Amino acid sequence: MAESRTFTGLLAATAVGVYLLVIAGATAAITDAVAACSSWPLCQGPVTLADTDLLIARGHRLTAAVVGALALGTVALGVRTATRWRVKVALLVALALYPVQVALGALVATSGAAALLPGVHLGVGMAIFISFVLALAWHLEFETGSDDEDPVDDLSPAPIPDDGETDPPAPAAKLSMRRRVFGTVGAYFRLMKPRLMWLLCLVAAAGMALAAGPQLTTRTVLLTLGGGVLAIGASGTFNHVLERDIDKRMDRTSDRPIATHRIPVANAMAFGVALAMAALVLFWQVNVLAAALGLTAILFYSVVYTLVLKPNTVQNTVIGGAAGALPALIGWVAVEGSIGLPGLALAGVIFLWTPAHFYNLALAYKDDYEKGGFPMMPVVRGETETRKHIVYYLGATLVGSGVLAALTSLGWLYALTSAGVGAVFLWAVIRLHREQTEASAFRAFHASNAYLGLLLVAVVVDSLAL
Repeated sequence: MAESRTFTGLLAATAVGVYLLVIAGATAAITDAVAACSSWPLCQGPVTLADTDLLIARGHRLTAAVVGALALGTVALGVRTATRWRVKVALLVALALYPVQVALGALVATSGAAALLPGVHLGVGMAIFISFVLALAWHLEFETGSDDEDPVDDLSPAPIPDDGETDPPAPAAKLSMRRRVFGTVGAYFRLMKPRLMWLLCLVAAAGMALAAGPQLTTRTVLLTLGGGVLAIGASGTFNHVLERDIDKRMDRTSDRPIATHRIPVANAMAFGVALAMAALVLFWQVNVLAAALGLTAILFYSVVYTLVLKPNTVQNTVIGGAAGALPALIGWVAVEGSIGLPGLALAGVIFLWTPAHFYNLALAYKDDYEKGGFPMMPVVRGETETRKHIVYYLGATLVGSGVLAALTSLGWLYALTSAGVGAVFLWAVIRLHREQTEASAFRAFHASNAYLGLLLVAVVVDSLAL
């Protein structure tokens, strides 16, 4: 068992090391470094702090050598200790690709990064990283998985508790005017799902910064983020209305304003419509496409996700990630007026991150989702399968972040943030596999929030500093 845990640690460290090389190689900073060092394997000239490009090139090659040695040791231990053939195959594929990657790196250095070589070099690096991630996911499944799980086949929702007058709201006459006003305002504010706003607004801000760079205007920022806040509020309100009966069945949602009758359904619907119309007015001031995407986001979350995906398919979280990805496109379109490849790449990162993020919450609230009759992955596929898919999507998110770096001029802040916080996220997920507790699921959930939040801040800072 100790040897297996050692192998897991080495495998995770190797994956992070390979990813650091990949994300560094994808950033704009490495391009100038290649030009500064056209010899191989060593760079000519003395090492000085003043020659940053040469220092970066040497550091990149030294890191590649260290990671190569780590990969060789990891594969050797894995072939000897891993019991699943697919783990060994993934390790051997990574090992076979590594010298190919080294040779491509030498060609890139000596040819001045000509033709398609840099893209092929990056692609092979990503293939190596994916191989190590797959090996880690499959090994963790074997090391920590259980064959005793009993996935739920019948997802009949639990009966709605009798909420007649068992715990009615305090009569308005017994409350002071101040408490009544603040209570009502607070209830309507809660309908807007304010916890989602900061992250989704940061997604839109990253899209704007990526498109505009230092030329980003205050007007565009205020109109786009203002429309985004109102659109999120409208979507959340409609979600509360449509799920009001299901909310009563689930412990974590049973105290929501509509489920507890603090806000009448008709009032909530009117509030949601008003928010949606105000959001579209603000988006329209930016451009027509931003308004169209804003309306699409509201309808997708409120109707497609809430009514179609969430209650009917185990892939609800995966497909529903499009709702969180749309703010990235809205931010890009607010500046450019059209959809561009970097904006799509940023949206792709959010889309891939969503399952790696939300599956942790689904594990923590597995029993609640079963009461609600929702076919979340832990409920219908089991916790072992869910934890494995978290590793899959975490790896896919990191690959998506690398693609975003390759398509833009993002620099070292972005690369180090993605690799550093990504390593913390991976550590939390490995702890989740081993501990399998509600606390570890929440830890991984918060680590996922930290990863995306800091990554988006790095996108904004790097873009505005260009």
